Amino acid sequence: MDGVHDLGGREGFGPILGRDDERPFRSDWEMRAFGLAQAAAGDADWSIDWFRHCRELIVPAEYLTRPYFDQWVLTIAAQMIDAGYLALEELDVGRSSFARQPGYPPEKAHEARAYVKSVRSYALDSGAPPLFVVGDVVRGKSMGHSGHTRLPSYVRGRRGSVIAHHGAHVLPDASAAGTPRGEHLYTVGFAASELWSEAHDSRDQVFVDLWESYLERI
Repeated sequence: MDGVHDLGGREGFGPILGRDDERPFRSDWEMRAFGLAQAAAGDADWSIDWFRHCRELIVPAEYLTRPYFDQWVLTIAAQMIDAGYLALEELDVGRSSFARQPGYPPEKAHEARAYVKSVRSYALDSGAPPLFVVGDVVRGKSMGHSGHTRLPSYVRGRRGSVIAHHGAHVLPDASAAGTPRGEHLYTVGFAASELWSEAHDSRDQVFVDLWESYLERI
């Protein structure tokens, strides 16, 4: 998505502060938020792209000030309301009015863990041959997007070369909209000096995995 939600981040918001340890969680509620998201992943209508799209609907001021896992809680609540699992009134009063249905038993902890650990593939045939091959010079398309996309703004309009072709995989943009389709996926290498003017003397490269519809031939 464009704006402050952009996958590649935005400049002007100060440095990213590191942490002095590798703890993934800072409190119990963060672990619970992570667990809720993993448990919800077992729903047939759920996808990681839909989750990301819903998270990117958070208004910029909230998105920039809420802690990371607090954003997750807000996103999961919105998804549950949208799917009919929760009512906004239940969240307001902090009390569930859910009536357990015998035909739909709640998921057990070991079932959620098994699903999260199961191997999943996002390969999906596109029905078309790839447009690019390794060595092709390409450019990231300069296209805006109102929904979820994995095309970061910093590569839009920038020149790179195809380093690898990974076959066809689920296009996140379409998956987030509920209509998953396969599209060829490539690793594209960009010179750092092509992406950022302050790196004009750098010999570094940045490698980005990009779907076919994000690219155009030069």
